[in-house]
Amino acid sequence: MSILDAKQSSSVFGKPSFSLSHRIHRAVWNVTWLLLASWTPPPLHAWRRFLLRLFGAKIAPGARIYGSTKVWYPPNLTMGRHSVIGWGTLVYTQDKVELEEFANVAQRCHLCTGSHDIDDPDFQLITRPILIRRHAWVASDAFVGPGVTMEEGSVLGGRGVAFKSLAAWTVYGGNPAREIRKRRPVA
Repeated sequence: MSILDAKQSSSVFGKPSFSLSHRIHRAVWNVTWLLLASWTPPPLHAWRRFLLRLFGAKIAPGARIYGSTKVWYPPNLTMGRHSVIGWGTLVYTQDKVELEEFANVAQRCHLCTGSHDIDDPDFQLITRPILIRRHAWVASDAFVGPGVTMEEGSVLGGRGVAFKSLAAWTVYGGNPAREIRKRRPVA
């Protein structure tokens, strides 16, 4: 494909979904995280909380996030007290992602708030928020899609894929996620 072809094909998809200032904010954020956080040892959660707050995230004291985590746009991230986002997780915050207190997202997960309208000739972006309530757990390598709410105490098992909301105190697994059993509530 020539450069001319690439320019013509990009116009087929319409205008960019995000403003120039938004894209610059993300670029500065990515460089900052790369240079000042991505390599930091696990115990430096306070430093990483500071950097996320500096770029607009709402991070409560005691929340833990690891250096190898990638947050697409910090202003769309909210983390409650003692919530965790494990190492290697991709938090694709094209829309809001909220973890309430004691919510736990394990390593290498993908929280994805954006998709595209496959029936639109411009393939426009569609975003919906993700909410992970108190004591909910997203296990290793799981995928949580746009618009999903994980109710209090729900569990999405390892490598599970959730495109629909998960009921409180219920364990889910598989692709697509299916109910496996109930879970005893935490006092």
